[in-house]
Amino acid sequence: MTLDIPNLKDFDARLREEAAEEPTLEIPQGEPTKKTQIIAIYGKGGIGKSFTLANLSHMMAEMGKRVLLIGCDPKSDTTSLLFGGKACPTIIETSTRKKLAGEEVKIGDVCFKRGGVFAMELGGPEVGRGCGGRGIIHGFELLEKLGFHDWDFDYVLLDFLGDVVCGGFGLPIARDMAQKVILVGSNDLQSLYVANNVCSAVEYFRKLGGNVGIAGLVINKDDGTGEAAAFAEAVKIPVLAAIPQDDDLRKKSANYQIVGSAASQWGSLFAELAEAVAGAPPVRPKPLSQDGLLNLFSAETTGKDFVLDPATDDDMRGKYAGVKVSLEVVYDNV
Repeated sequence: MTLDIPNLKDFDARLREEAAEEPTLEIPQGEPTKKTQIIAIYGKGGIGKSFTLANLSHMMAEMGKRVLLIGCDPKSDTTSLLFGGKACPTIIETSTRKKLAGEEVKIGDVCFKRGGVFAMELGGPEVGRGCGGRGIIHGFELLEKLGFHDWDFDYVLLDFLGDVVCGGFGLPIARDMAQKVILVGSNDLQSLYVANNVCSAVEYFRKLGGNVGIAGLVINKDDGTGEAAAFAEAVKIPVLAAIPQDDDLRKKSANYQIVGSAASQWGSLFAELAEAVAGAPPVRPKPLSQDGLLNLFSAETTGKDFVLDPATDDDMRGKYAGVKVSLEVVYDNV
Protein backbone atom coordinates (compact mmCIF):
# COMPACT_ATOMS: atom_id res chain seq x y z
CA MET A 1 0.00 0.00 0.00
CA THR A 2 1.37 3.40 -0.97
CA LEU A 3 0.33 6.84 0.16
CA ASP A 4 -0.05 9.67 -2.36
CA ILE A 5 2.12 12.37 -0.83
CA PRO A 6 1.60 15.77 -2.53
CA ASN A 7 4.55 17.62 -3.95
CA LEU A 8 4.77 20.42 -1.36
CA LYS A 9 6.99 22.59 -3.55
CA ASP A 10 4.47 22.51 -6.39
CA PHE A 11 1.62 23.14 -3.94
CA ASP A 12 3.45 26.13 -2.46
CA ALA A 13 4.17 27.50 -5.93
CA ARG A 14 0.48 27.26 -6.91
CA LEU A 15 -0.56 29.09 -3.75
CA ARG A 16 1.92 31.87 -4.43
CA GLU A 17 0.73 32.24 -8.03
CA GLU A 18 -2.89 32.41 -6.86
CA ALA A 19 -2.06 35.01 -4.21
CA ALA A 20 -0.25 37.16 -6.76
CA GLU A 21 -3.24 37.27 -9.11
CA GLU A 22 -5.32 40.46 -9.14
CA PRO A 23 -8.93 39.66 -8.16
CA THR A 24 -11.17 39.64 -11.22
CA LEU A 25 -14.58 39.75 -9.50
CA GLU A 26 -16.37 42.60 -11.22
CA ILE A 27 -19.55 44.17 -9.89
CA PRO A 28 -22.44 43.76 -12.34
CA GLN A 29 -22.97 47.03 -14.15
CA GLY A 30 -26.74 46.84 -14.28
CA GLU A 31 -29.62 47.95 -12.12
CA PRO A 32 -29.60 46.24 -8.69
CA THR A 33 -31.93 43.25 -8.65
CA LYS A 34 -32.39 42.83 -4.90
CA LYS A 35 -35.63 44.39 -3.74
CA THR A 36 -34.13 46.26 -0.79
CA GLN A 37 -31.25 48.50 -1.70
CA ILE A 38 -29.03 49.04 1.33
CA ILE A 39 -26.93 52.13 0.67
CA ALA A 40 -24.17 53.45 2.94
CA ILE A 41 -23.43 57.17 2.78
CA TYR A 42 -19.98 58.34 3.85
CA GLY A 43 -18.46 61.79 4.18
CA LYS A 44 -16.43 64.09 6.36
CA GLY A 45 -18.05 65.24 9.59
CA GLY A 46 -20.00 68.46 8.99
CA ILE A 47 -19.99 68.13 5.20
CA GLY A 48 -23.78 67.82 5.02
CA LYS A 49 -24.54 64.09 5.02
CA SER A 50 -27.44 64.50 7.41
CA PHE A 51 -28.87 67.40 5.40
CA THR A 52 -28.54 65.40 2.18
CA LEU A 53 -29.99 62.20 3.62
CA ALA A 54 -32.90 63.76 5.47
CA ASN A 55 -34.07 65.48 2.29
CA LEU A 56 -33.25 62.55 0.01
CA SER A 57 -35.18 60.10 2.20
CA HIS A 58 -38.15 62.49 2.44
CA MET A 59 -38.25 62.87 -1.35
CA MET A 60 -38.01 59.11 -1.87
CA ALA A 61 -40.98 58.61 0.46
CA GLU A 62 -42.94 61.27 -1.44
CA MET A 63 -42.22 59.29 -4.60
CA GLY A 64 -43.95 56.27 -3.06
CA LYS A 65 -40.92 54.36 -1.78
CA ARG A 66 -40.61 52.70 1.62
CA VAL A 67 -37.50 54.18 3.20
CA LEU A 68 -35.63 53.41 6.42
CA LEU A 69 -33.01 55.95 7.50
CA ILE A 70 -30.46 54.78 10.09
CA GLY A 71 -28.02 57.16 11.70
CA CYS A 72 -24.69 55.40 12.32
CA ASP A 73 -22.80 58.38 13.71
CA PRO A 74 -22.17 58.69 17.49
CA LYS A 75 -23.26 62.35 17.24
CA SER A 76 -26.77 61.03 16.49
CA ASP A 77 -27.59 64.02 14.31
CA THR A 78 -28.85 62.18 11.21
CA THR A 79 -32.53 62.36 12.12
CA SER A 80 -32.45 65.82 13.71
CA LEU A 81 -33.34 67.66 10.52
CA LEU A 82 -36.00 65.10 9.60
CA PHE A 83 -37.64 65.50 13.01
CA GLY A 84 -37.47 69.29 13.12
CA GLY A 85 -34.49 69.38 15.48
CA LYS A 86 -35.98 66.82 17.87
CA ALA A 87 -33.48 64.20 19.09
CA CYS A 88 -34.90 60.71 19.13
CA PRO A 89 -33.82 58.04 21.66
CA THR A 90 -30.90 56.02 20.33
CA ILE A 91 -30.86 52.25 20.13
CA ILE A 92 -27.81 51.91 22.38
CA GLU A 93 -29.03 54.19 25.17
CA THR A 94 -32.52 52.69 25.04
CA SER A 95 -31.13 49.17 25.15
CA THR A 96 -29.00 50.03 28.19
CA ARG A 97 -31.92 51.63 30.02
CA LYS A 98 -34.29 48.75 29.22
CA LYS A 99 -31.73 46.14 30.24
CA LEU A 100 -31.27 47.77 33.64
CA ALA A 101 -35.05 47.72 34.06
CA GLY A 102 -35.27 44.07 32.99
CA GLU A 103 -37.30 44.92 29.87
CA GLU A 104 -36.99 44.15 26.15
CA VAL A 105 -36.48 46.84 23.53
CA LYS A 106 -39.47 47.22 21.19
CA ILE A 107 -39.41 48.80 17.73
CA GLY A 108 -41.62 51.67 18.90
CA ASP A 109 -38.98 52.60 21.47
CA VAL A 110 -36.37 53.44 18.84
CA CYS A 111 -38.01 53.89 15.42
CA PHE A 112 -40.07 56.97 14.51
CA LYS A 113 -41.83 58.27 11.39
CA ARG A 114 -42.25 61.46 9.43
CA GLY A 115 -43.53 62.01 5.92
CA GLY A 116 -43.44 58.29 5.20
CA VAL A 117 -39.80 57.93 6.31
CA PHE A 118 -38.94 55.50 9.10
CA ALA A 119 -35.87 56.64 11.01
CA MET A 120 -33.70 55.66 13.95
CA GLU A 121 -30.29 56.37 15.49
CA LEU A 122 -27.79 53.73 16.60
CA GLY A 123 -26.04 56.17 18.94
CA GLY A 124 -22.77 55.57 20.73
CA PRO A 125 -21.04 55.57 24.11
CA GLU A 126 -20.55 58.65 26.25
CA VAL A 127 -17.38 60.60 25.60
CA GLY A 128 -14.34 58.78 26.96
CA ARG A 129 -16.37 55.74 28.00
CA GLY A 130 -16.13 53.43 25.04
CA CYS A 131 -15.35 52.88 21.38
CA GLY A 132 -17.69 54.48 18.82
CA GLY A 133 -16.97 51.75 16.27
CA ARG A 134 -17.80 49.04 18.78
CA GLY A 135 -20.99 50.91 19.54
CA ILE A 136 -21.94 50.70 15.87
CA ILE A 137 -21.33 46.94 15.85
CA HIS A 138 -23.43 46.54 19.00
CA GLY A 139 -26.17 48.67 17.43
CA PHE A 140 -26.43 46.40 14.40
CA GLU A 141 -26.53 43.35 16.64
CA LEU A 142 -29.56 44.88 18.35
CA LEU A 143 -31.13 45.66 14.96
CA GLU A 144 -30.86 41.99 14.02
CA LYS A 145 -32.62 41.02 17.24
CA LEU A 146 -35.41 43.47 16.34
CA GLY A 147 -35.89 41.65 13.02
CA PHE A 148 -33.89 43.80 10.61
CA HIS A 149 -33.61 41.05 7.99
CA ASP A 150 -37.39 40.56 7.91
CA TRP A 151 -38.32 44.21 7.35
CA ASP A 152 -39.87 45.34 4.07
CA PHE A 153 -38.24 48.47 2.63
CA ASP A 154 -37.28 49.65 -0.82
CA TYR A 155 -34.29 51.57 0.53
CA VAL A 156 -32.26 51.42 3.73
CA LEU A 157 -29.97 54.45 3.99
CA LEU A 158 -27.06 54.24 6.44
CA ASP A 159 -25.38 57.49 7.48
CA PHE A 160 -21.74 56.80 8.39
CA LEU A 161 -19.01 59.12 9.57
CA GLY A 162 -16.20 58.94 7.03
CA ASP A 163 -13.40 60.49 9.09
CA VAL A 164 -13.04 57.36 11.23
CA VAL A 165 -11.54 54.32 9.54
CA CYS A 166 -11.90 51.69 12.30
CA GLY A 167 -13.70 48.41 11.71
CA GLY A 168 -17.04 49.46 13.21
CA PHE A 169 -17.51 52.33 10.80
CA GLY A 170 -16.30 50.16 7.92
CA LEU A 171 -18.96 47.47 8.51
CA PRO A 172 -21.03 48.04 5.34
CA ILE A 173 -17.91 47.75 3.19
CA ALA A 174 -16.05 45.04 5.08
CA ARG A 175 -19.05 42.72 5.52
CA ASP A 176 -20.91 43.43 2.26
CA MET A 177 -23.83 44.78 4.30
CA ALA A 178 -24.60 47.37 1.61
CA GLN A 179 -24.83 47.00 -2.13
CA LYS A 180 -23.27 50.37 -2.76
CA VAL A 181 -21.71 53.45 -1.21
CA ILE A 182 -22.49 57.10 -1.86
CA LEU A 183 -19.93 59.78 -1.02
CA VAL A 184 -20.79 63.31 0.08
CA GLY A 185 -18.04 65.88 -0.44
CA SER A 186 -17.34 69.45 -1.37
CA ASN A 187 -14.70 71.50 -3.16
CA ASP A 188 -12.26 71.32 -0.27
CA LEU A 189 -9.25 69.13 0.35
CA GLN A 190 -10.35 67.64 3.68
CA SER A 191 -13.72 66.34 2.46
CA LEU A 192 -12.13 64.88 -0.67
CA TYR A 193 -9.39 63.32 1.45
CA VAL A 194 -12.12 61.48 3.38
CA ALA A 195 -13.88 60.51 0.15
CA ASN A 196 -10.62 59.15 -1.24
CA ASN A 197 -10.04 57.15 1.96
CA VAL A 198 -13.45 55.51 1.55
CA CYS A 199 -12.58 54.69 -2.08
CA SER A 200 -9.37 53.09 -0.79
CA ALA A 201 -11.36 51.01 1.71
CA VAL A 202 -13.74 49.84 -1.01
CA GLU A 203 -10.83 48.90 -3.27
CA TYR A 204 -9.06 47.07 -0.43
CA PHE A 205 -12.08 44.88 0.34
CA ARG A 206 -12.72 44.32 -3.36
CA LYS A 207 -9.27 42.73 -3.54
CA LEU A 208 -10.32 40.45 -0.69
CA GLY A 209 -13.39 39.34 -2.66
CA GLY A 210 -15.91 41.94 -1.49
CA ASN A 211 -18.71 43.20 -3.71
CA VAL A 212 -19.46 46.72 -2.47
CA GLY A 213 -18.86 49.52 -4.98
CA ILE A 214 -19.16 53.30 -5.16
CA ALA A 215 -22.38 54.55 -6.76
CA GLY A 216 -21.21 58.14 -7.00
CA LEU A 217 -20.48 61.47 -5.37
CA VAL A 218 -22.91 64.12 -4.13
CA ILE A 219 -21.25 67.53 -4.19
CA ASN A 220 -22.66 69.63 -1.35
CA LYS A 221 -22.18 73.39 -0.96
CA ASP A 222 -20.94 73.52 -4.54
CA ASP A 223 -19.28 76.89 -5.17
CA GLY A 224 -18.42 76.05 -8.77
CA THR A 225 -14.64 75.79 -8.35
CA GLY A 226 -14.71 72.23 -9.71
CA GLU A 227 -12.31 70.28 -7.47
CA ALA A 228 -14.96 67.74 -6.37
CA ALA A 229 -16.03 67.09 -9.97
CA ALA A 230 -12.37 66.67 -10.94
CA PHE A 231 -11.96 64.18 -8.08
CA ALA A 232 -14.96 62.15 -9.26
CA GLU A 233 -13.55 62.03 -12.78
CA ALA A 234 -10.11 61.03 -11.51
CA VAL A 235 -11.37 58.11 -9.39
CA LYS A 236 -13.84 57.05 -12.12
CA ILE A 237 -17.14 57.59 -10.28
CA PRO A 238 -20.14 59.68 -11.40
CA VAL A 239 -21.42 62.89 -9.85
CA LEU A 240 -24.98 62.11 -8.71
CA ALA A 241 -25.92 65.71 -7.86
CA ALA A 242 -24.41 69.11 -7.16
CA ILE A 243 -26.21 70.94 -4.36
CA PRO A 244 -25.32 74.62 -4.67
CA GLN A 245 -23.87 76.82 -1.97
CA ASP A 246 -27.00 78.86 -1.46
CA ASP A 247 -28.07 81.07 1.44
CA ASP A 248 -31.66 79.81 1.26
CA LEU A 249 -30.49 76.22 1.70
CA ARG A 250 -28.21 77.23 4.56
CA LYS A 251 -31.02 79.02 6.42
CA LYS A 252 -33.55 76.23 5.90
CA SER A 253 -31.07 73.61 7.05
CA ALA A 254 -30.18 75.66 10.15
CA ASN A 255 -33.91 75.92 10.94
CA TYR A 256 -34.50 72.17 10.44
CA GLN A 257 -36.73 72.69 7.42
CA ILE A 258 -37.17 69.91 4.87
CA VAL A 259 -36.51 70.99 1.27
CA GLY A 260 -36.65 67.52 -0.28
CA SER A 261 -40.29 67.90 -1.20
CA ALA A 262 -42.33 68.76 -4.27
CA ALA A 263 -43.62 71.75 -2.29
CA SER A 264 -40.11 73.24 -2.17
CA GLN A 265 -38.24 75.12 -4.88
CA TRP A 266 -35.46 72.55 -4.34
CA GLY A 267 -37.78 69.61 -4.83
CA SER A 268 -36.72 68.89 -8.41
CA LEU A 269 -33.05 68.76 -7.38
CA PHE A 270 -33.71 66.09 -4.77
CA ALA A 271 -36.10 64.22 -7.08
CA GLU A 272 -33.28 63.97 -9.64
CA LEU A 273 -30.91 62.85 -6.90
CA ALA A 274 -33.38 60.17 -5.81
CA GLU A 275 -33.58 58.84 -9.38
CA ALA A 276 -29.79 58.89 -9.70
CA VAL A 277 -29.28 57.07 -6.40
CA ALA A 278 -31.81 54.41 -7.35
CA GLY A 279 -30.28 53.63 -10.73
CA ALA A 280 -26.56 54.19 -10.19
CA PRO A 281 -24.62 50.92 -10.40
CA PRO A 282 -21.85 50.30 -7.87
CA VAL A 283 -18.47 50.67 -9.54
CA ARG A 284 -14.93 49.92 -8.50
CA PRO A 285 -13.10 53.21 -7.83
CA LYS A 286 -9.48 54.07 -8.55
CA PRO A 287 -8.25 55.83 -5.38
CA LEU A 288 -5.71 58.63 -5.73
CA SER A 289 -2.34 58.91 -4.05
CA GLN A 290 -1.80 61.82 -1.67
CA ASP A 291 0.05 63.72 -4.39
CA GLY A 292 -2.71 62.93 -6.88
CA LEU A 293 -5.26 64.37 -4.49
CA LEU A 294 -3.19 67.52 -3.94
CA ASN A 295 -2.86 67.98 -7.69
CA LEU A 296 -6.60 68.67 -7.89
CA PHE A 297 -5.94 71.96 -6.12
CA SER A 298 -3.74 74.94 -6.86
CA ALA A 299 -0.34 75.10 -5.16
CA GLU A 300 -1.43 78.29 -3.37
CA THR A 301 -4.32 76.41 -1.77
CA THR A 302 -2.43 73.33 -0.58
CA GLY A 303 1.29 74.10 -0.63
CA LYS A 304 1.84 71.08 -2.87
CA ASP A 305 5.04 72.61 -4.29
CA PHE A 306 6.70 72.60 -0.89
CA VAL A 307 9.97 70.68 -0.87
CA LEU A 308 10.68 68.55 2.19
CA ASP A 309 13.87 69.57 4.00
CA PRO A 310 15.32 66.58 5.91
CA ALA A 311 16.35 67.19 9.53
CA THR A 312 19.84 66.30 10.71
CA ASP A 313 21.09 64.77 13.93
CA ASP A 314 22.55 68.15 14.93
CA ASP A 315 19.14 69.78 14.36
CA MET A 316 17.60 67.41 16.83
CA ARG A 317 20.32 67.93 19.45
CA GLY A 318 20.12 71.73 19.34
CA LYS A 319 22.53 73.20 21.92
CA TYR A 320 23.85 69.72 22.62
CA ALA A 321 25.05 69.29 19.05
CA GLY A 322 28.70 68.45 18.56
CA VAL A 323 31.08 65.69 17.68
CA LYS A 324 30.43 62.55 19.68
CA VAL A 325 33.40 60.54 20.84
CA SER A 326 33.20 57.12 19.26
CA LEU A 327 34.01 53.97 21.14
CA GLU A 328 34.56 52.14 17.87
CA VAL A 329 38.09 50.80 17.35
CA VAL A 330 39.27 51.31 13.78
CA TYR A 331 42.08 49.04 12.59
CA ASP A 332 44.30 50.15 9.71
CA ASN A 333 44.76 47.74 6.87
CA VAL A 334 47.77 45.58 7.48
